Amino acid sequence: MSGVWGWFGGQSAQSRKDTPKNAILGLRSQLEMLQKRERHLQNQMDEQDAIARKNVSTNKNAARAALKRKKQHEHTLEQTSAQIATLEQQIYSIEAANINRETLAAMERAGEAMKQIHGKLNIDKVDETMEKLREQHALGEEIAQAITSAPIGEPIDETELDDELAELEQEQLDNKMLKTGTVPVSDEIHRLPAQPNGEIKGKAHAEEEDEEEELRKLQAEMAM
Repeated sequence: MSGVWGWFGGQSAQSRKDTPKNAILGLRSQLEMLQKRERHLQNQMDEQDAIARKNVSTNKNAARAALKRKKQHEHTLEQTSAQIATLEQQIYSIEAANINRETLAAMERAGEAMKQIHGKLNIDKVDETMEKLREQHALGEEIAQAITSAPIGEPIDETELDDELAELEQEQLDNKMLKTGTVPVSDEIHRLPAQPNGEIKGKAHAEEEDEEEELRKLQAEMAM
């Protein structure tokens, strides 16, 4: 009982951690010794079997003694093999138990780490934090709306803008009519530059002389 209670509370943490390792090392050392003994007994049995075969025809007493020793070695070998199997099972059990303990210890450390990370957090604090974030987000949206919608400088007269727009439209319409020739003739004449009266009369006189010259040529051709 003292060993059991020492395991749970009477030993230091390092000592408890080393106990399975030391136990496994001791069992493996004993297992190695038994395996060597197993090989030695097998060799002894083979040797006595060879002696019995050699003397079975010539010396039966020697052959019988050899078989007797072989049986003794065989019995010891069976006991040794059983001990080896028991030690192997114990080593496996201790290793499995040690793995389970280390796994549990790792899970406990993980739980403590999560506990420290969470600290004093609870669902109420989380809800409170999320509500503050939502409020700040809404405030930011209101500030952005106020900045983008507030007019800067003096207000612009919308009526004046409409008048300027109408003038631009009329100007474009006039230019289009001039290009397509749909402007009234009177308007076109007014837009043409005025010429001197003397120049107009000179051109008219020259045109009349050209017409008379053409008429005389035509009469001459008909007379022929």
